[in-house]
Amino acid sequence: MSRIQAVPTGPEPTPPRRPAQDDIPAPPCRPAYATPGNQPGTAHPQQEGPTDLRLVPPALAAWATASLALDASPTWVTGVALAALAVGLALLLTTRRQTTRRQPTRRQPTRPQSTRPQSTPRQITRRRPTRRQPTWRHATWPCVSIAALLLSIAAAAASAGLHGADLRRGPAPELAREYATVTAEVEVGSDPRLTRPRISGDHAAPVSVLVDAEVRRVEEMDGTVVETRAPVLLIVDPGSTTKGGDAKGDSRGRPEHSPWLGLLPSTRVKVTARLAPSLTSGDRVAAVLRVRNQPVPEVVGEPSGVQRFAGRLRAGLREATDGLPGDARALLPGLVVGDTARITPELDEAFKETDLAHTLAVSGSNLTILLALLIGPPGLAQHIERRGLAPRLGISLRATALLGGVLTLGFVVVCRPDPSVLRAAACGAVALLALATGRRRSLIPALATAVLLLVLYDPWLARSYGFLLSVLATGALLTLAPRWSETLRRHRVPPRLAEALATAAAAQALCAPVVAVLSARVSLVAVPCNLLAEIAVAPATVLGFAALAAAPVAMPVAKVLAWGASWPTGWIADVARTGAALSGGGVDWPGSWAGALLLAVAVAALVLVGRRLVKYPWLCGVCGFVLLLIVVAPAPLTRVITGWPPPGWRFAMCDVGQGDATVLAAGKGTGVVVDAGPDPKPVDQCLRALGITRIPLVVLTHFHADHVAGLPGVLRGRSVGAIETTSFEEPADQVEFVRRAAAERHIPITRAVAGEERRAGPLTWQVLWPPAPSQHLAPDPDGPNDASIALLVRTAGLRLLLLGDLEPPAQQELLRSPAAALLGNVDVLKVAHHGSAYQDPDLIRRVAPRLALISCGEHNVYGHPAPSTVAALRAMGAVVLRTDQDGALAVGGSGEGLRVIRG
Repeated sequence: MSRIQAVPTGPEPTPPRRPAQDDIPAPPCRPAYATPGNQPGTAHPQQEGPTDLRLVPPALAAWATASLALDASPTWVTGVALAALAVGLALLLTTRRQTTRRQPTRRQPTRPQSTRPQSTPRQITRRRPTRRQPTWRHATWPCVSIAALLLSIAAAAASAGLHGADLRRGPAPELAREYATVTAEVEVGSDPRLTRPRISGDHAAPVSVLVDAEVRRVEEMDGTVVETRAPVLLIVDPGSTTKGGDAKGDSRGRPEHSPWLGLLPSTRVKVTARLAPSLTSGDRVAAVLRVRNQPVPEVVGEPSGVQRFAGRLRAGLREATDGLPGDARALLPGLVVGDTARITPELDEAFKETDLAHTLAVSGSNLTILLALLIGPPGLAQHIERRGLAPRLGISLRATALLGGVLTLGFVVVCRPDPSVLRAAACGAVALLALATGRRRSLIPALATAVLLLVLYDPWLARSYGFLLSVLATGALLTLAPRWSETLRRHRVPPRLAEALATAAAAQALCAPVVAVLSARVSLVAVPCNLLAEIAVAPATVLGFAALAAAPVAMPVAKVLAWGASWPTGWIADVARTGAALSGGGVDWPGSWAGALLLAVAVAALVLVGRRLVKYPWLCGVCGFVLLLIVVAPAPLTRVITGWPPPGWRFAMCDVGQGDATVLAAGKGTGVVVDAGPDPKPVDQCLRALGITRIPLVVLTHFHADHVAGLPGVLRGRSVGAIETTSFEEPADQVEFVRRAAAERHIPITRAVAGEERRAGPLTWQVLWPPAPSQHLAPDPDGPNDASIALLVRTAGLRLLLLGDLEPPAQQELLRSPAAALLGNVDVLKVAHHGSAYQDPDLIRRVAPRLALISCGEHNVYGHPAPSTVAALRAMGAVVLRTDQDGALAVGGSGEGLRVIRG
């Protein structure tokens, strides 16, 4: 170690005075965004400190523990909770003792007096820099982290154990296993809702009212009364909801007008119902209460004042939207307060296919928009030049924060304080705080805290897909979106567009694997649809909440505000419908967690590739153009690649599952549709692939659901001249469904009778069955099948026979009718009733088709087509094709040049 000696030449100089704090000139004040290119509220991700992840492990541990402990045995839950609590407390005590022992005692520094003579030269020693040794705080921090993890596990296990015990407490679970009939008093826990229409075979499953409730008192058949508290699912059967109305069209008898739908949460009702075990395990349901023959609920306890107030507000919003167009009328209450009672299955499916379903439920963005209206644009909340209503009214920051809390509380009350709304409020507040401060990564602890507290408050959230998606979307906003936005801005993307693109893409990247588990599908239009819808969400939300507030005091004003909100709301619905209608808008994906993992790997690989592609704008443009072609799938390009539809096709059988839907070509872009299948989506896609935009006539052979339930898909976006049906109007619910769909679009309905002849372009057809009622050629049909419309079609030299669902009695009558002379020399036969075993052999021999086509669903429970029917057709020399194995089928050619193309 070298030493340098300095010999003083005079008295030792006085050390300079250290400037006082007031003497230091203050740097010039400038806002954080004064750097060129920085906008208010923006923050470069690299400029922030390291992300604080200390609360993330405890939150994840509590989440996993709650999910596992809900249906675990009490012994296991108690053991885990006690063990984690004991070890965690022991670690904390050990750490505290070590801290007390290692912490140095603070002493006041004293300046030693120098004993060195003045003449003695000072020695200046150069010391080598040494590494900073870890302090006692760094050494004990891992123990504190582990202790926090264990205590979170203990708390989650205890909370989940108590909530899970509700499913086993009281007499309800035991009575459910015995399928006992009881008189019970239940407390409504959610807004009643209708089940979605579901097609089962040839009929639609009846629509029921579902209510989440808690059993508070059970009275058994022997008179024993037991006080309890168990969560149940209340199912009110259709007989209870439609009594007092005419099934043939009286709106009072329709399920959507059931008095059960008017119940508010916290209302107590008395029911006589049959208990049954829950069909699905792992849900918050101790038993199922099925109510029959009780059209009006017997209320024994009124709802709370808060729920009555919220109910009046929600009812006022529904009344204010009554005069709006269909989509806006249905969507606005759902967008504002989560009231989805008016959402049609068709619109709901469109929102799911475009990943816009989050707009139909109360989400954190609703609260974010309202609070942003109060404090102004994000990024200015903490600056003196902040905007919004609060500074314009002269409200201080503290008062603004208080008003924000009141607004959040009101949001929770109006939108129902159930777990989904609490989740939305917590995650929405985190998202708003992230936007307002511009330091998104520092708010990961806030998100982790929200997750931890919500899971401890309601452990059932740990199994909620909605909660998982909400947390993932918020996490994407806090972590991925800032970096992606900065990358886009560096490549000259406008800041606002970069922010919107990064937010939508980040949320989609993290949520797509979970959505794939739920829908077994990956949407390719989710990001653009969310971008297009986002511009309308804020005005629709603000105007909708204004209408909600104005409805109780000034309904005309509320109607005007709702009318204003209908424009952006209609835009959102149009975006969803347009995106869902695109042929390449989505791809099927394995609906399992293995599929989710595969998709997560694919998304990660796509992100890595995208980071390289963004450096080459021309290559990004080429990839975007290719993706656009895949999504739009223009008909000429699709025809070249797939060969479907074949040029010159005359007849097409769509693959719609277990049902019927066929199309007769009647000119360019024109076709006569015979039956619509059981689902609107497949028939709509089939017609789009065929290029059908104009339909002079829709023939519904009979009113079974597997032939008419897809009618909305046929009518969607097409010009329809008329609908022709059979004269036998059963079942009544499907007859009403067809009438309502036709009335909404002002389409006339006619009835087909034997002998009727029509023409459309090169197409001519004749109705062979059913006969007119005055002819009395057949007995009253035994059911809708025997009243099916049978058509003989001629086109381009081909003869086609379409038999609907005729069964042997009607087939035999058809052979004895005057139309029997027309049945010979048939080229194509649409086999009756999906190829079932109920066929008349004489009719098959008389028709003797060259080609027999059967429409049926894959692995259907009816065994269609029957092997005996297929064998009989082949014995007559017919080529038999079926949609469950061959897919959609198109017939072309003429005369001897008959050909079939598989779709």
